[in-house]
Amino acid sequence: MQNNKDIFVSKPYFPSLKKYVKYLEKVWENGWMTNNGPMVLELERKLKKLLGVKHLLFVSNGTMALQLSIKALEMKPGEIITTPLTYVATTTAIIAEGFTPVFADIDIDDYSMDPKEIEKLITKKTRAIMPVHVYGYPSKMRQIERIAKKHNLKVIYDAAHAFGTEVDGVSILNAGDVSALSFHATKLFHTGEGGAIVTNDDALAEKIALYRSFGNVGDEHYLPGVNGKNSELHAALGLVNLTGIKRHIARREKLAHTYDTYFNKTDLYRIQTGENVKYNFAYYPVLFKNEAELLSVMGGLEKKKIHARRYFYPALNTLPYVNKQDCPVAETISKRILCLPLYTGLTSAQVKEVARIIVNKITISKSIQKKPANREYREVIKI
Repeated sequence: MQNNKDIFVSKPYFPSLKKYVKYLEKVWENGWMTNNGPMVLELERKLKKLLGVKHLLFVSNGTMALQLSIKALEMKPGEIITTPLTYVATTTAIIAEGFTPVFADIDIDDYSMDPKEIEKLITKKTRAIMPVHVYGYPSKMRQIERIAKKHNLKVIYDAAHAFGTEVDGVSILNAGDVSALSFHATKLFHTGEGGAIVTNDDALAEKIALYRSFGNVGDEHYLPGVNGKNSELHAALGLVNLTGIKRHIARREKLAHTYDTYFNKTDLYRIQTGENVKYNFAYYPVLFKNEAELLSVMGGLEKKKIHARRYFYPALNTLPYVNKQDCPVAETISKRILCLPLYTGLTSAQVKEVARIIVNKITISKSIQKKPANREYREVIKI
């Protein structure tokens, strides 16, 4: 059990129990617990409308969303190029589906996959590219999809962090062949456990629906599917949480700006979004000069029962069960990046306390303000 006095990097939002019970009463009235019941269908409809996407299929979790996406594309066994800076589920989903993960190093400014590195890794065994909209920031979609088209590759976006992020007024979930979402309890929008798959391809959506439900309809069996469905209970929680999603994003944005007021006069590096990007404020990552400074800050925070997290550490190309590859940018970033507490129930006073501890722990040089040039930044992180 978590101590209520502790401050965590994220904390599940618990909606009004009375409102949730009203939805649960409908579940009991319907007598329908799973197998794509009315709550699931309602949640899918509302999410499609909110996010501006054509097809959205609610599934059991974000990892299953990735695995079902790979299954439904029905690619020959081979390699999938992905990022070393994300949660381990991205890599394990690839391995679980019988493919080999190949890691493309990341861009130094926004931590997304570097398109130049992707193209270097393409071989006859390459079947797809799996970028991650890491921390909810858009990956380099146009360049990636240009490469994919040139080499006839599929693009599967791990969009676990990307709920609500838009570019030029359009959800980034519309990019690629398919996007996989996570609705885990700690996510911006959650259903306790859950996830979703988004695609604009009618035939692919139909195939995903089959794979999600054992590959059969009634007594007719079409595909070697799995049980990727989610329940009416989870969908009901999602429907309640959906009513406050704009308020949650606005709250996170306000807290992020509070952090900014403390850090703008330091050389802590933070990703900068372009004017055409509507960010969802899923995370608040900061980059330190070196790992020693990060560990010092974490120690200071822990003394005050503040639990920041090393999202994402270690770099996945260093895992013991993958083919080792050199990704120097990802490896140094993973050792120096820390996600700070950011969630709806956090108070401005708590954010200020976190920020003050960090500012008092770091050495402020003022050599870099906000987004640095690549050359300057390389000197700081010693690549």
